[in-house]
Amino acid sequence: MNISRNVSIILLVIANIAADQISKFWVRAMVEPYSSSPIIGDYLTLRNVENEGAFLGMGSDLNPTLKFFVLLIIPAAVLLFVLYYMFKEKQMDKLSIIGFSCVVGGGIANVFDRFIYGSVTDFLFIDLGFVRTGIFNIADLSVTTGMILILWSSLKQRKKDKINA
Repeated sequence: MNISRNVSIILLVIANIAADQISKFWVRAMVEPYSSSPIIGDYLTLRNVENEGAFLGMGSDLNPTLKFFVLLIIPAAVLLFVLYYMFKEKQMDKLSIIGFSCVVGGGIANVFDRFIYGSVTDFLFIDLGFVRTGIFNIADLSVTTGMILILWSSLKQRKKDKINA
């Protein structure tokens, strides 16, 4: 068992959770709900909204029982499985470990919010004119970054496999 690898995974997951929870704590305490404050002009604004659904509010209109399973139980089970997989799969490269740690940390942070508050605090909005995001949070950013790293690692591995074939 590689203890330093496992400790690295745990620290990366905790770092993602901490960054998200600290930012949400600050937003809840300092930013008026539904207000909008420019950070970088109108390109990046700070807002404080509670999202009772998943990505872009999807699922917010589900009945409470279905919402509980779809937005809390199933994601928690998937995150636990991914975490288990990360500890068991010893051949995983560093980029994938970082990526999966970001996904798990961000996912846990949002599941925690849904469990404790019944919603997820979202607060960042990007509007570049030609590109506009929904309102998101640091956990969403962690999950997205993690998925990009996992995809990048997969593409690098495929390229390496073709060269070695």
